Amino acid sequence: MAPNPMKQSANSTTTTIANKEILVRETMRISANLASPPQPPPPSPIVGIICCEEMDGRRWKYLAESDGFGGFKKNSFLPVSLNSNHPRDPLHEVLSFVTSYVVPEGFPDSVTPSYVPYMTWRALKHFFGGAMGVFTTQTLLSSVGVCRNRAAPGAVAINWILKDGAGRVGKMLFARQGKKFDYDLKQLRFTGDLLMELGAGVELATAAVPHLFLPLACAANVLKNVAAVTSTSTRTPIYKAFAKGENIGDVTAKGECVGNIADLLGTGLSILIAKRNPSLVTTFSLLSCGYILSSYREVKSVVLHTLNCGRFSVAVEHFLMTGQVPTLQEGNMNENIFSFPWKDRPVVLGSRIKEAFQDPSAYVAIEPLFDRERYIVTFNPSKHKVYAVLKDQAKSDDILKAAFHAHVLFFSLMKSLNENKASSLKQREDLSNMTHTVADIEARIAGTCKTVADSYGCFKNKAKEQVIKQ
Repeated sequence: MAPNPMKQSANSTTTTIANKEILVRETMRISANLASPPQPPPPSPIVGIICCEEMDGRRWKYLAESDGFGGFKKNSFLPVSLNSNHPRDPLHEVLSFVTSYVVPEGFPDSVTPSYVPYMTWRALKHFFGGAMGVFTTQTLLSSVGVCRNRAAPGAVAINWILKDGAGRVGKMLFARQGKKFDYDLKQLRFTGDLLMELGAGVELATAAVPHLFLPLACAANVLKNVAAVTSTSTRTPIYKAFAKGENIGDVTAKGECVGNIADLLGTGLSILIAKRNPSLVTTFSLLSCGYILSSYREVKSVVLHTLNCGRFSVAVEHFLMTGQVPTLQEGNMNENIFSFPWKDRPVVLGSRIKEAFQDPSAYVAIEPLFDRERYIVTFNPSKHKVYAVLKDQAKSDDILKAAFHAHVLFFSLMKSLNENKASSLKQREDLSNMTHTVADIEARIAGTCKTVADSYGCFKNKAKEQVIKQ
């Protein structure tokens, strides 16, 4: 059956009309869009500064993008350096690297003010010590025959082992000093450095008498090992005095690093000097003077926060003279470093009765003066010392009061000898010229009892004030 032409023409007309209508509508829409004003772009995310940070001289600011609902987008925390336009000086970078090894974190706020002078003198001491080590080792090797091929290797090894073994024995024997390492650590530290120098001198002496190498080397190693025990035992209390807070480990590590660096520098310098074959006596004398001076200044710069006999004596004497208790710095600076622990002292705390009293009549005469106290203070003319005997009920405050009373009596006796309190140490600590009867001693002690009753409370309160100020 043939298609109807009239029907096809009608369909074609309808399709054309529909296409024209779509074209008109699209043209009108485009015209409307062109006539309308431009739409604003979508809002950008809000970026805000969260915080700022500074570390080791560098500064950053932290930014974050807002999520549009009062919060922040995840993973949008962005650090932005504030030093990008100002790069750090390379010298400053080097200094920062070095200080990270030689000073504690948070320096100088993390340590006490006495830390810097102490480490300065300590570094100088290790510098001289490292320099001397090269010459002493060279001398020992020469004396034992290594450099001249005069001894068999086996004999050299045996001599060296015996030398080291003798040093270890000396180290063990000196360890019995015990608590003296705690309360007389300055004196022992300086004593150890003197023994170290003496040991180095004995090692150099082997060059003059090489046939006495073994006994001299053993003696020198004993001295140096005793010095090593002293240095090790007093190191922690000294570093503890510098630490603020719980950073003693950091202070110790950086302090040892400073010592090692100075030791290496001194060793390098001495190697250069040794190549020119200088005079051993002259070189050793100069290095020893520098070592001992540095050691003395190192110990004097330490400010300990506790009282030992020496610092307590300084505090009591200053209080009796001025009515004020010295600061911790003043007390430490005036402490006598040369008052070695094994030296007899004029004031003995916690002694036995038989040591304090030479006869029963003295005890019977003096004991009633201390009925209300938990201690007895007296002077023994035969031993020229002031003694403080503690009773069995004595507490910590009674012990402190007994020590105060004993020192008051000591300075009262010295005043009776018409000695100036600013005289030399030997004069101040010499009571051998005292000649008093029991009655005289009793009268003197009775006078000090009144002084102590009036002033001990004031002394203790002022001492507490000085501790609070630190």
